[in-house]
Amino acid sequence: MNILQSSKSPNANETVGDYVKRMRLMLGLSQKELAAIAGIHLQSVGKIERGLTTKLSYHSKSGLASALQVPVEYLEAVCRGTPIVAVSQLKFCAPCWTPGTPPDPLWMEVRAKYCFLCGSALRDRCSHCQETIASLKHRFCPFCGTAYKAEA
Repeated sequence: MNILQSSKSPNANETVGDYVKRMRLMLGLSQKELAAIAGIHLQSVGKIERGLTTKLSYHSKSGLASALQVPVEYLEAVCRGTPIVAVSQLKFCAPCWTPGTPPDPLWMEVRAKYCFLCGSALRDRCSHCQETIASLKHRFCPFCGTAYKAEA
């Protein structure tokens, strides 16, 4: 079993509060900004980061995953205290994705192969150089400069 090691994956023995805070600070967000983006209450973010809340509802997990630009599986793993297995990749639907925005959390599901909205196949590689997509924060592939989404 290959364990995924990246700056966005949870560290060994990291609590959910420590993980959420680390990811929030990595993105340069305040607790208030994170709460607004995730669609949860500001006090909830504070309680999570202080370790007073260790179990997250589906709504909180999906909102935080989207806001922190990480797969829901990362939050589930850190809540359970288990390592992340390298089975998921960054994926997006070319017709539905708006460049520069995080991917829809449903596209990040391990078993997702097609878009739940339009049915198009999800992409996990650059269409030009076939390198895996490292980030959807930007519009272009960092390896070849090709736009991930062709202009209409």
